[in-house]
Amino acid sequence: MAQTITQKILSRAANRKFVDAGENVWLNVDILLTHDVCGPPTFDIFNQEFGLGAKVWDPEKVVVLPDHYIFTANEHARRNIDLLRKFAAEQHLPHYYDVGTERYKGVCHVALAEEGFNIPGTVLFGTDSHTCTSGAFGMFGSGIGNTDAAFILGTGKLWEKVPESMKFTFDGQMPAYLTAKDLILQILGDIGTDGATYRALEFDGDAIHSLPMEERMTLTNMAIEAGGMNGIIAVDEITEAFVKARTTKSYEIFHSDPDAKYHSLYRYDASKLEPVVAKPHSPDNRATVRSVAGTPITKSYIGSCTGGKLTDFKMAARILNGRKVAVTTNIVPATVQVARDLEQEMHEGKTLKQIFMEAGCNIALPSCAACLGGPADTVGRSVDRDIVVSTTNRNFPGRMGSKNAEVYLASPLTAAASAITGKLTDPRDFI
Repeated sequence: MAQTITQKILSRAANRKFVDAGENVWLNVDILLTHDVCGPPTFDIFNQEFGLGAKVWDPEKVVVLPDHYIFTANEHARRNIDLLRKFAAEQHLPHYYDVGTERYKGVCHVALAEEGFNIPGTVLFGTDSHTCTSGAFGMFGSGIGNTDAAFILGTGKLWEKVPESMKFTFDGQMPAYLTAKDLILQILGDIGTDGATYRALEFDGDAIHSLPMEERMTLTNMAIEAGGMNGIIAVDEITEAFVKARTTKSYEIFHSDPDAKYHSLYRYDASKLEPVVAKPHSPDNRATVRSVAGTPITKSYIGSCTGGKLTDFKMAARILNGRKVAVTTNIVPATVQVARDLEQEMHEGKTLKQIFMEAGCNIALPSCAACLGGPADTVGRSVDRDIVVSTTNRNFPGRMGSKNAEVYLASPLTAAASAITGKLTDPRDFI
C-alpha cells in the first residue's frame, strides 16, 4: 500500500511494513533530546516512575543540550543546570554538553544538526516543540512532554498515533529577496496556527530542493506553529552531503509514494511570492512587508533556532554591510560553531562579525536568549514599549519579555532592512 515519507519512517520504527494514518503504534526511538528547561522535570519523573538507581535505556541515545536560560545570574536557572549535571553524571551520559566548558554547543535544534545526530530515516523525540526542525533531514522529529520523555528514558519506546500528512509544493525559483521564513509565514497565513494540528507538513518542489540545509531547517522548525506534529523534507544530494560531512553512521532514505494519500495539497509558485511578516500577536497574522512598511520599530532581533544559523547571518550581512542600524539590533548566534563562523565567513572582504560590529549591532553569546523571554538579565529581552522585528518563531504576548511589547516575525533580510531604517522595510528596497 502507498505511504507518505512520514508513514514509512514510522513503519520502520514500529517494525512494520505499513502503518496507516490514525493508527496507534509502538515506536522504537533513535534519539531523545532534552535541555535545561525540561530536562530536570523529565529526570525527576524518570526517577519517580522507574525508581532511584534505575538506568536509562541507552545512554548513547540521550542528548542533553542546555541552551535556554544559561547566561544568567538567576538562581533557579542555575539550579536547573546543576540538576542536569547530576543526572548526566549518575547515568554516564556521553552526550551531555555542559555550559561553561569547551563542550558547550548552543541551541539544541541547530547543535543536533552540527553534531551529526540528525540521521535520515530515524525517529527523534525532544522535550521542545521545535524538535520538528530535524525533519529537514528526511527523518521524523517531534516535540513531546516531560512524562513521555521520561517513559522513553526508561524504555526506548513511545506509543504514538500516526499523523495524516499535508503536502506543500513550491515550484519555480526563489528570488534573491525571498527566504524560507517567508515561505513558512505564507503557509501559516493560509492555514492558521491550528491548520495542521497533529499532522505532518511535507515540503517539496524545485524551490525547496534548491535551498541549503539551514534554510530547510527554518521550514520544518515552524511546522509546530501550524499545530503540526512534524515537518519533513525528503533527502537529496544536498542533505546527504551535509550528513556525510558530520557522521559516518549508516542510514535509510525514504520517499513518499506517488499515489500516497494526503489530507490536503497546497501548491505555490515561489517566483510570485513576496516578503511577508507575521504581525502581533500570532504567527499566522500574515501581511506583506509592503503593506506594513513604515511601521516604527525599537529593536531588531536576529537569532534563535529559526533565525540564528550561519545562512541567516549571511543574508543579514548582505543588507547591513556598509550601513548603520538605526535601532538596537541584537545578533544572537544559535551555536558556538555559528559564533566562530561569524569571525571567519567573509562577505565583500570583511568577516560577518566585522560587518555587524561596524553597523552598530550587539553580538550576544550563543543561546536561545530572548526568544523565550527569560530572566530579567536575558540579552535582547523586550520591555513595555518595544516594537520588535524578529527572526524568531513566535510572537505571542510576553514571548520575548514584556506582555506589552509587539513582535513582528520576519526573515533575516527584512529584520536587517528594518534595522537600518528604524521602521518595517521591504528588503527589496536594498536588494
